[in-house]
Amino acid sequence: MTFLELSAGDTAWVLTAASLVFLMTPGLAMFYGGMTRAFSSLNMMMMSFAVMGIVSVLWVLYGYGIAFGEDVGGIFGNPSGFIGLNEMFKDPDALYGDTIPVFAFVAFQAAFAIITVALVSGSLADRMRFTAWMVFVVLWASLVYFPAAHMVFSFDGYVSEAGGWIANKISVGDVTGAIDFAGGTAIHINAGTAGLVAALFLGKRIGFGQRPMRPHNMTLVMLGAGLLWFGWFGFNAGSELAADGTASYVWVNTLAATGAAIVGWMLTEKIRDGHYTSLGAASGAVAGLVAITPSCVAVSPLGAVIIGLIAGVVCAMAVTLKYKLGYDDSLDVVGVHLVGGLLGTLLIGFLGTDDGLFYGGGISRLVVQAGGAFGLMAYSAIMTSLIMLLLKAVMKVRISQADELSGIDVAEHAEVAYDLSNVRYTSYRGITSGIVVPPLETTLTTTGGEK
Repeated sequence: MTFLELSAGDTAWVLTAASLVFLMTPGLAMFYGGMTRAFSSLNMMMMSFAVMGIVSVLWVLYGYGIAFGEDVGGIFGNPSGFIGLNEMFKDPDALYGDTIPVFAFVAFQAAFAIITVALVSGSLADRMRFTAWMVFVVLWASLVYFPAAHMVFSFDGYVSEAGGWIANKISVGDVTGAIDFAGGTAIHINAGTAGLVAALFLGKRIGFGQRPMRPHNMTLVMLGAGLLWFGWFGFNAGSELAADGTASYVWVNTLAATGAAIVGWMLTEKIRDGHYTSLGAASGAVAGLVAITPSCVAVSPLGAVIIGLIAGVVCAMAVTLKYKLGYDDSLDVVGVHLVGGLLGTLLIGFLGTDDGLFYGGGISRLVVQAGGAFGLMAYSAIMTSLIMLLLKAVMKVRISQADELSGIDVAEHAEVAYDLSNVRYTSYRGITSGIVVPPLETTLTTTGGEK
């Protein structure tokens, strides 16, 4: 650990960025909640809020240590010196890197851990028992995300002498270490892979592919997407861990790629389906944000636009694969996060301004990027499969058919997102022959019918 001089500006920026990333999880809850059917939206939001509670505690207890402790085989860190962060608390003024307190780094990475685990829930909408989800969160965060963060974000010589294999050890030719500035592999490829595996184990929703399962509240979806975009500036630019020129152009790249992806997705919809949709615009924004996450420091602003356009088009087509291949990825975590994360990670091999193919570099960078992406994808798939097998062996993971048909909100939470049971309205029929007809009072049911 280096002890230099605290920068108030850098510290303020990193803490602000951490808060922006933390806000992304409530934004995700709105985004996912609006995309589900009305009788499942509260459960969808609760899945994100449960993650906020559970992962916050796990991060302090041992998560930070597994992610950034002394390296063990390039896969995870030894948490023994970081249990409860007690040893670190004895010297809260110690710095991470050159200019920020180590606890600012702890806070920033905690927000990353929370949003990553919450992303997985989008593949499991409408059908997973809430208790099973909470157990899954504990196991997946501990066995998959914390080690993944070590592999990708733990650099040699910072918190510990040696770090993870993706960041430091994977090597081809003169290229060592995959570029993943803000989490394309550790977060999006990881969560997208886990979502696919968990959805396959959980099975399809009743009526999947046979009846419409449209988003019930596009206003909520658009608001959630806006909050995600807002928070993502902290996600990407905050990963510089300094208020400097690099953070500034990362901010611009994040803007450019996201805008281009919205355009790419909407044009794809128009050509394919004949119309533009608000869901497409919101999904395009997220696809662009995902794709630029690993590459935002490695490409030019023009490169960011190209990555965004490609992501918008490819992800718009990828979300339809679930109907052709028969897997029920409820809210398109695979089509957006897995595919978008892979695109952003691999395109560095072409568009990276230092050693990308289009800038005179050889194939080594592309091979290293692919090795990191597919290596982490394999780790996530294997570990998530083991977790799902364990859960299915010891507890009921999926709700009953009756509860799924009547709505998971009531079954799991004894609540509904929209309680209209006591809403009343008054209708006047008007005046006939000089006689005022009394008001007609009608009670609306929760299904919108009349009694």
